[in-house]
Amino acid sequence: VQLQASGGGLVQPGGSLRLSCRATGKIFSIRDMNWYRQAPGKQRELVASSSTTTTDVTTNYADSVKGRFIISEDNAKHMVTLEMNNLKPEDTAVYFCMSNLWTTDFSGIHEYWGQGTQVTVSS
Repeated sequence: VQLQASGGGLVQPGGSLRLSCRATGKIFSIRDMNWYRQAPGKQRELVASSSTTTTDVTTNYADSVKGRFIISEDNAKHMVTLEMNNLKPEDTAVYFCMSNLWTTDFSGIHEYWGQGTQVTVSS
């Protein structure tokens, strides 16, 4: 299983960026898809998470991004996006996607991480 993230870049304060992440490989079912970030000298933090069941979608956000970021998951396509609006310099970080999922060998649920994508907010 691989997670491939894309969409980072340089943006001015107040601008927007859209990150995407797609999981590929022998995936049976995805429990959740998440975005983390890590700024220089800081611990990695959870930014947003999305969990889809047959009847419901549950999303959660870090307080620092509520009202500005939107996470969307396409469970059928094994994709997750993060729409980031009104970006601030403190949003500058490497962003990682992560998913907890079941593979087709039914060996239990496993955690997979994508490579990071740099987001820089600067004038």
